[in-house]
Amino acid sequence: MEPQTSEPKAQTLAEANRERRDIVTGEVMDEARLIRFVAGPDGVAVPDLARKLPGRGLWVAADRASVETAAKKGLFARAAKAKVQAPPDLANLVESLLKRRLLSGLGLARRSGDLTSGFEKVSAAIEGGKAAWLIEASDGAADGRRKLWAKTRKRSPPTPIFGLFDAEELGLALGGENVIHTAFLAGRAADRWAQDAHRLSGFCPLLPESWREEP
Repeated sequence: MEPQTSEPKAQTLAEANRERRDIVTGEVMDEARLIRFVAGPDGVAVPDLARKLPGRGLWVAADRASVETAAKKGLFARAAKAKVQAPPDLANLVESLLKRRLLSGLGLARRSGDLTSGFEKVSAAIEGGKAAWLIEASDGAADGRRKLWAKTRKRSPPTPIFGLFDAEELGLALGGENVIHTAFLAGRAADRWAQDAHRLSGFCPLLPESWREEP
């Protein structure tokens, strides 16, 4: 579930326009691997996860270390050639905003029919190769999770699993109660959601620490 470390070389103007330079390393990479910031009216660096806010974009690799380095070393001001401050907890703010964005994305996907929930439906989606992601409630019972997890590992490549939201958070996002097992069905919506999931993986693991002991 780690984000790809390399991107195919841009072949068109449109593709080239999606490449930006990381202000920390100077490396040019795809926007999908970066976080865009802009200078707010008060001169503070503001995360622009949707890449829509007005102003000059200040791009940083989507990982905690890079954002913390940019904040500590004053790289936002250097890149903007203006007084731009960065709060010390900027990386935590990015993480929080990405999680909120992912939850919102799940709600949109449910309304557009791109999600399926419930053990049997999710199991069928995985076995049929229709599941782009398995989304498990962090506080769900281990037995059901293990069974679905085993099915994901039979796929090639294995279906990625996401487990950062608890049942209450998933229920609120999806308009249901006790949402434990969900599959994000393959398609463009899943591809867009995956970009944010990969970016979030640079700030925190996508699975609870306690799951690492599970087979």
